[in-house]
Amino acid sequence: MKLNYIAFAVPFFAAFMLLEYYISVRKNKKVHHFNESIANLNVGIAERIADLLTSGTFFFVFSWLHANFSIFSIESTATTWILLFLATDLLWYWYHRFGHTINILWASHIVHHQSDDFNYTAAARITVFQAFARGLFWCVLPIIGFKPEMITVLLLVHGTYPFFTHTQLVGKLGWLEYIIVTPSHHRVHHSSNPEYLDKNFGDMLIIWDKIFGTFVEETTEPKYGLTKSLGSYSFLWQHFHYVLELTVAFRMAKTLKQKLKVIFGGPNDIDARIRVLLERKFSKKIIDSDIKYSKKLTNSIVAKTILTITVLFLTILFSNFITGFNIFVITVFIVLSVLATGAMLDQKRWIFHLDFLRFLIIGYLSFSFFPNSFLLYIIVILGIMGVLFYQTIHSKYQDFLFAT
Repeated sequence: MKLNYIAFAVPFFAAFMLLEYYISVRKNKKVHHFNESIANLNVGIAERIADLLTSGTFFFVFSWLHANFSIFSIESTATTWILLFLATDLLWYWYHRFGHTINILWASHIVHHQSDDFNYTAAARITVFQAFARGLFWCVLPIIGFKPEMITVLLLVHGTYPFFTHTQLVGKLGWLEYIIVTPSHHRVHHSSNPEYLDKNFGDMLIIWDKIFGTFVEETTEPKYGLTKSLGSYSFLWQHFHYVLELTVAFRMAKTLKQKLKVIFGGPNDIDARIRVLLERKFSKKIIDSDIKYSKKLTNSIVAKTILTITVLFLTILFSNFITGFNIFVITVFIVLSVLATGAMLDQKRWIFHLDFLRFLIIGYLSFSFFPNSFLLYIIVILGIMGVLFYQTIHSKYQDFLFAT
């Protein structure tokens, strides 16, 4: 049985998130808010399932570029591995820096910076769009002559290390502060303090920031998140609000120069009033991280999140034995799940419709994977009852979740 052991990255990172939460509670240090943590996990869950669908794409592209356009043929030696590490880290620095200063790239990277918390759950806020943008920068490596297998290994290393820099529980690390990117350096990067904006772009080495003049030491306590908090935990709004802002700004621009500035200029070139107008139209209810939820709603969100993470883990683990169509169906289930929990955090009462669709998908998957299971017949009966009493169940469901 050929299992996909990449799946164990899910419990690996989840364990460190729980450990960080446990230590923060023991130290009486408030670094987590329930709604922020769930919203962060939602983004990470969606990225993981999207990565399953696109994981072979980058390797294919790197292989094609290396086979057809490589300038040199670089063999795997200790020296070339060191050179590749330096090259990937330098490319990451520029990808990251451009991701903050060019609107079309910031539109994907902004999701990573939306959380007002800074902890390991915030490290999960990576979108598939951001991975695609990063991959474009790394396409230069196979053209130079580095082998796709080597590049893929470094991609995994660069994807793992930054997770551990997203924490407030680790102080400064002495002489290491002069060489590698530490949690202190990355706290600066994630803060919205005016003196910290657009600083410390390095991924593993801090030397690039010092060479190119973007290094700032952590001296005052950072305030995390965007300069103007998003005020919503909607999965879709978090992903596409800035795309909508750019779209409006582009339509308002009168000349070609102004339109190009919307796309290739910086975030400061976009009128801040556009966000306000869009929030009134699409987001409406602006909330804060200290909002209180009913115990029933909280328990329901936690249960959904645990179930979704479990489904994600099992899907990746057994991906080699699941048909492409069923992986698509599971992907729809996971997307509906993160949409639902995000809407529940915003206390949207229409989430029953998403949960009803999720229930129908569970019924289909039960039939697909366990055709002779007694559980299947229970699910079918419940599904029929659900269809017959849709409106009644809808009303009861709302009362159950949102009653204080």
